[in-house]
Amino acid sequence: MEPEIIPPDILLAAYAQGAFPMAEGGEIVWVSPQVRGVIPLDDRFHIPHGLKKRLRKNPYEIRFDTAFREVMLGCAGRENTWIDGVILESYCNLHELGFAHSVECWDAEGLQGGLYGVSLGKAFFGESMFTRKTDASKVALVALVEMLRVRGFRLLDTQWMTGHLRSFGGYEIKRAQYLSFLEGSL
Repeated sequence: MEPEIIPPDILLAAYAQGAFPMAEGGEIVWVSPQVRGVIPLDDRFHIPHGLKKRLRKNPYEIRFDTAFREVMLGCAGRENTWIDGVILESYCNLHELGFAHSVECWDAEGLQGGLYGVSLGKAFFGESMFTRKTDASKVALVALVEMLRVRGFRLLDTQWMTGHLRSFGGYEIKRAQYLSFLEGSL
């Protein structure tokens, strides 16, 4: 029996309209926040000073899309998570179809952190990140921004804004502005 998944056409259509799913209490809920977090892909993107020093030491080997499921499991490995089996299998399916991607930080001991999200048009929707060693998720975020810039992306959606993301220049925009920005990125 195949695992239950959200059909990819429904999932992608939701992203194109500014919504995303989360597992909550055994149910899938669709969320479209009134205020959205974004990270700038222009010169407003800021790498904190301490992280710049760490990056010069090349602490991790950066890989893309080599351990997507493992990254998702790393993101789900916390006390409170919105990643259940349906979400896991739905995004792994999107990954197989070429729409979901992971950025991974590896060292001699294995996968130490990373992030995953969905790519649609010139928009990347960051879903979650995790870290097992110092700054691994931050290093993955810097690698993601560099890759998105090279490929001409216009939007890096973080869904919610946190202090951690603000330290990179992240900011919030209202839903109407976000939807306009999203439309221009698709």
